[in-house]
Amino acid sequence: MNECLIAEFPLHEGKTVTIKGWVANRRSSGKVSFLILRDGSGICQAIVERETFAGPYEEIKKLPLESSVIASGRVVAESRSPGGFELHVDGLDIVQKSEEFPIGKKEHGPDFLLNNRHLWLRSPRQIAIMRVRDALVRHVREFFHTNNFTLIDTPIFTTTVGEDSSNLFSLDYFDLGKTYLSQTGQLYLEAAIFGLGKVFCLGPTFRAERSKTRRHLTEFWMVEGEMAFFEHKDNLELQENFVTYIVQNTIREMADELTKLERDIEPLKKVAPPFYRVSYDEALEILHKEGSDIQWGSDLGGDDETIITNLFDKPVFIENYPKKVKAFYMKQHPERPECVLCADLLAPEGYGEIIGGSQREDNYDVLLKSIHDQKLDPERYGWYLDLRKYGSVPHSGFGLGIERTLSWICGLKHVRETIPFPRMLYRAYP
Repeated sequence: MNECLIAEFPLHEGKTVTIKGWVANRRSSGKVSFLILRDGSGICQAIVERETFAGPYEEIKKLPLESSVIASGRVVAESRSPGGFELHVDGLDIVQKSEEFPIGKKEHGPDFLLNNRHLWLRSPRQIAIMRVRDALVRHVREFFHTNNFTLIDTPIFTTTVGEDSSNLFSLDYFDLGKTYLSQTGQLYLEAAIFGLGKVFCLGPTFRAERSKTRRHLTEFWMVEGEMAFFEHKDNLELQENFVTYIVQNTIREMADELTKLERDIEPLKKVAPPFYRVSYDEALEILHKEGSDIQWGSDLGGDDETIITNLFDKPVFIENYPKKVKAFYMKQHPERPECVLCADLLAPEGYGEIIGGSQREDNYDVLLKSIHDQKLDPERYGWYLDLRKYGSVPHSGFGLGIERTLSWICGLKHVRETIPFPRMLYRAYP
């Protein structure tokens, strides 16, 4: 007897097969039970008839949801069934009869669902999101490999501040004093470009931000690219090509899952170079016209980003922020020393920032002054400053948040659904 996956049913039409999975749903009449089975590759309707089933039909008729089973039967094409095929069952073994599943068909609040995240992940919606996430990450890796980048795995324990020192998770590192959970792999990627030219990393990052917005997690995954002999304009062009590649390939491959999520993909089809480009000063003009009282020198907040992105039909770069609101390593603007050569890429439809990037400061003296100005310890950055002594070159890079990008692609209201086990200000369980 052929053991197969539900996804392989088209190859086994008319044949008798065995599948292993879980009862996702069921309904029964007196003579026929209809089980919706899930095996990780897909779902199918399994039909168990009292007259032809050799086993204990009454037990099957009342089988609790999420019970694990091994079912055998004939694969029959049926366009009205999930997946387009049915399994006409002639044998079914119960591996484990489930207790009453706590997540029923009724509405549940977010706290209940998050407390039961380990079970919520089985739901069709969450399965669809995780499949889209898998495709997105795969296409991220493909883009970098096809464009001659080398993967560099950067450390999670660091002794340097990559972004804002106020949102670091710190811990004691044996007898060496304080170390921090990484906010970014960027500084280490910069070291690698001098040997490899173009590099990227993909891994978890940590921000101890006391924020409860729909866009924030304390632990999230970020992909970062760093490129030697790249200036600001080169950086933006690469980001345009990168975002276009991952969005278009993901929506093409995951059309069925996005349909299940009721995501209208027509806006996503518009994602193609060139993206819109707006200076920080122009962004403030837009915000003032929309009634905001934001002052020059302030960073844009989530509400500001929402206002701006709702005015554009595809991603928009906000360029050249004030130096005082950006990280120490960003390249000083050659004509406006109070600004830096950087850009945040905002996703449309109100989703806001998905990428932060900049040209890096390649001048030793300017970088050292910036470290002092931001009251950082130069000794901790000795190795980073060394990079400006031995063959320094113009270079640039960026980081894209996987969860925020996935939230945009899937059309989700909150980033907490984009990662299997979200970590937020008041949540570290399960």
